[in-house]
Amino acid sequence: MRPLADEIRPLDLDEVVGQKHILGPGGLLRRVIESGEIPNMVFYGPSGTGKTTVANIIARRTDRTLRRLNATSATLSDIKAVIGELDTLLTPGGVLLYLDEIQYFNKKQQQSLLEFIEDGRITLIASTTENPYFYVYNALLSRSTVFEFKSVPPEEAELAVERAVRRVSEREGVEAVLEPGVTRRLAVSCGGDVRKAVNGVELLFAAAPREAGRVNISLADAEAATARSSMHYDREGDEHFDAVSALMKSLRGSDPDAALHYLARLLEAGDLIGAIRRLLCSASEDVGLAYPQAASIVRACCESALQLGLPEAKLPLAEAALLLATAPKSNSVVMGIDRAMADVRRGKYGPPPRELQNVHADGAGFEREQGYKYPHDFPNHWVEQQYLPDALVGTRYYVPGENKNEQAAKAYWDRIKGEK
Repeated sequence: MRPLADEIRPLDLDEVVGQKHILGPGGLLRRVIESGEIPNMVFYGPSGTGKTTVANIIARRTDRTLRRLNATSATLSDIKAVIGELDTLLTPGGVLLYLDEIQYFNKKQQQSLLEFIEDGRITLIASTTENPYFYVYNALLSRSTVFEFKSVPPEEAELAVERAVRRVSEREGVEAVLEPGVTRRLAVSCGGDVRKAVNGVELLFAAAPREAGRVNISLADAEAATARSSMHYDREGDEHFDAVSALMKSLRGSDPDAALHYLARLLEAGDLIGAIRRLLCSASEDVGLAYPQAASIVRACCESALQLGLPEAKLPLAEAALLLATAPKSNSVVMGIDRAMADVRRGKYGPPPRELQNVHADGAGFEREQGYKYPHDFPNHWVEQQYLPDALVGTRYYVPGENKNEQAAKAYWDRIKGEK
């Protein structure tokens, strides 16, 4: 039996749920498809968002022979077999090649298509769940147009769920009786993956009690079937980097609610280490000297989390996240060290001043003694002397932030050093 998701796959662009930004009235991809002049394209986005469906619709609207390959299992021989059909009666108008999960093709496999894409005998539609600018080789990418497919919002995924319910009811000759909230639960919990929502319909029909030609589907069953199904996460893929990036930016943006949300997503996926690394980094990068004690507190929270393990680790990590999100902010630390490292990388440095060199340099053979002035021997524990190499005298890397801690330190040293 065909999978339900394939059975109800839309045959027309108007039936596709989601992707209104490219397939809605006036959308660029829609206009390209309707023109009939199909370029090489890369469809990029999460699973279950319509990439294969749109490729099938395109194939039906062209006079080209459709060939499908999945890069997870296809080999160079499979590519050669497609190429071998070119200029034969099997492919009178050329080939429309739909290559799913192109990120799994190596450079040689991708390059084997170049010649035939270049002369137009193969029109490539590739799909990927990973960022194509990282996984598709430049030579192929430069000959293609990238279209991003986004997660399908619940209100549109619900339309697909309702269509799936009708189709199964018709196929099995039964009346489906759904408790209020079932379709919405499936649409919300699928995380933007329509295929997952439709598979949920099939599961619920299989498990539901039947009586006199009726199938009774309860909300409790829908909740049980979708308890953890909304998580889109891959520790080595875009979802990981998007989640940790969103957590870091929410901490930096002083939004405690968003910080807790993204922390919860990482913890639900079991990514304790990813969450800890971002929290530790934010303490120095985003809070820094505005509240220097934050680094020690966050470290203590992270150590507690590692000792506790999940699920209890959520408590000290949430404490750390809330502390960082609500703390005053200063990026003077990261800006200062970045400026210093940039100079070092450019080769802008020299030997330390003679006064700062190791004391073993003093003695016979040198024209003068080191001459280092020990600051603690002077009033206020400070004395003027050169610290930067000669080539960098006068360079300023650290600029105090506009917070009370750094401004208080600045005022103190301005007074001691006699600066205005």
